[in-house]
Order: sequence, then C-alpha cells, then structure tokens
Amino acid sequence: MLNDEIKTRRDQLEEQAADFHKRNPEVWTLFCRFTFEAIKRGFRSYSGQAIFERIRWETDTADDEGRSTFKINNNHMPFYSRWFMMIYPEYDGFFRVRRLTSDDSPAINLPELTPDDFPYTDWRNDYR
Repeated sequence: MLNDEIKTRRDQLEEQAADFHKRNPEVWTLFCRFTFEAIKRGFRSYSGQAIFERIRWETDTADDEGRSTFKINNNHMPFYSRWFMMIYPEYDGFFRVRRLTSDDSPAINLPELTPDDFPYTDWRNDYR
C-alpha cells in the first residue's frame, strides 16, 4: 500500500506490520511454526499474543547492559493472526479476532514508536 492510499489508522498499522515483516521475515516463520505446533497439540483455537510472546522468549537475548535486543510491536500481532488465517483458510477461526477499532479511526501522521522512544531504566534501582 502506498502512503497516499492510507485512509484509516488500520491501514497505517497494517502497513507498519508489513514493513516490519519485510525487515524480519523470521518472525513470520516462527509465527507459523509455533501456530502449527499448537494445532498439532490439539488446540482448536489459540492466542496470537501467546505466539508473539513465545517468539520473544525464543529469540531475545540481552545486550552488554542486560537490555532486550529484539523488539516486536504488539500492534503487529492482529495482522499476523489475520494473515495466517488468510494464507491457511483451513484454520480460519483458529485465532479469535475482534473488530479493529482502528477501522473507524483516521490515519495519524505519527511515526511508529521504537525502543528508542522509551529510555531504558535499570529496574534493579527500583527494588533495592
């Protein structure tokens, strides 16, 4: 989708998810792998958020200062779930999806937030 075609906030969020996917195709590979594992374990429905959290668990490492090195925006999860069910229609309904409120919201001209927008603080200082 071209930026000038963006009409709603949903369009904007889905474009950001698609851009993330292009830069991080391994996330899609893991999303499918972990979803098929859930299906093989007998689940008839499952949480896309749980799949995202497993991807985080399986791929994240700490940098020299103990900070997470890999980030996945939660805004992308609804689109990964929907994309999975579109590509594998035999599993339509596996992820329970809600109507996106962003369908009714106009696009906004703000960039996607990144980890740089949230300065790291040492949580240990809060518990000493």
